[in-house]
Amino acid sequence: MNEAPLELLFAALVGLLVLSAFFSSSETGMMSINRYRLKHLTKKGDRSAIRVTALLKRPEHLIGLILIGNNLVNIFATAIATIIAMRLYGDAGVAVGSLILTLVVLIFAEVTPKTLAALYPERVAFLSSWALKPLSVVLHPAVVLVNGISSSISKLFGIHKAHSGMEHLNPEELRTVVDEAGDLIPDQHQGMLLNILDLEKSTVEDIMIPRNEVEGLDLTQPVDKLLQQIRTTEYTRLPVFESDINNVVGILHLRNAARFIQGTDSTVTLADIRRFTNEPYFVPEATPLNTQLLNFQQQKCRMALVVDEYGEVQGLVTLEDLLEEIVGDFTTNSAEEDMEDIIPQDDGSYLIDGGTFIRDINRNLDWDLPQDGPKTLNGLAMEYLESIPDAHIGFALDGYRFETTDLTEKMIAWLRVYRTKTREEE
Repeated sequence: MNEAPLELLFAALVGLLVLSAFFSSSETGMMSINRYRLKHLTKKGDRSAIRVTALLKRPEHLIGLILIGNNLVNIFATAIATIIAMRLYGDAGVAVGSLILTLVVLIFAEVTPKTLAALYPERVAFLSSWALKPLSVVLHPAVVLVNGISSSISKLFGIHKAHSGMEHLNPEELRTVVDEAGDLIPDQHQGMLLNILDLEKSTVEDIMIPRNEVEGLDLTQPVDKLLQQIRTTEYTRLPVFESDINNVVGILHLRNAARFIQGTDSTVTLADIRRFTNEPYFVPEATPLNTQLLNFQQQKCRMALVVDEYGEVQGLVTLEDLLEEIVGDFTTNSAEEDMEDIIPQDDGSYLIDGGTFIRDINRNLDWDLPQDGPKTLNGLAMEYLESIPDAHIGFALDGYRFETTDLTEKMIAWLRVYRTKTREEE
């Protein structure tokens, strides 16, 4: 080689630098490629994706292959550069050649190709896989030998090879992916996906209709009054009970009611109402919403009565309530009812019904009142005060100012609430 023409040596050096750039870009491209998109393309049968997937199944072998190739190329390039420099500059050429080659390798064989590969990992990985696949066969013995020695040395220090499969995203990481999707996902769809991820954070107790607001048919009432209630109700399903909702007889679907109200009211009996009720479905109040959604599907049911740990009915939850947690209100009725309980005041405060759910207040006003305890504003206030106040009182809690405006013997009926701190200040 010492007698080879300089032109040939320069050509060989350029070729080796190109190979070094190839191995450097291949390493970055292979390691940076989007694994989830790669999996998607593989399922679609894309040949390049299938080839890259096969190489990435054993990443330690792929890295070993690339490093062996890159180091061999760089060593040969160093040897040729040294010969060229000594011919041109004599003994001083060793230092000059090393300095120049270092700069050239860093710029043209490391930084530039790796930067391009980081910007276009899929394109680089797919192109480089054409050469890496056959190289993995040719250099397989060397790769196995190097990896075997490396693993043995690692074990001496108590380091064992970790699982190399694709890592899965946890819910919080998946939420970040959806948040950062930007224009790739429409805002409405993005909101629905985030709401689905949040289902497991809430329980049926958070969205149920409390028992004091549940409309049902009390069989201790006169039949004509029950029929009038059936004809005027806005609901399609009504709980049927005796005296108290804890004594539930069943659930009446109004399409079944049409069978016994066609005649005169005098011919309808309580037995007719009982006969057309369906068996009630009970769920614990601590059931996560994602679980309850599946339960509704399995039970082929759209309504459930929510019970506490003692078996007492606490409220009612429907499939519609649960779906609204994902897609938002189906109609404007719910939102309008919420705003009837949340009345804005001229001074920037809000007059709020004590029975309003805290999560509804936070949703409508973009507030962040604590939700890890009581579910209603009245419950939050009474938990803080530890009693029902005898006279109007004010207090501050978590950046909010509360003032009672209407009191009853059983609860704080209305409160005026101010937000005293912005989120930035908090």
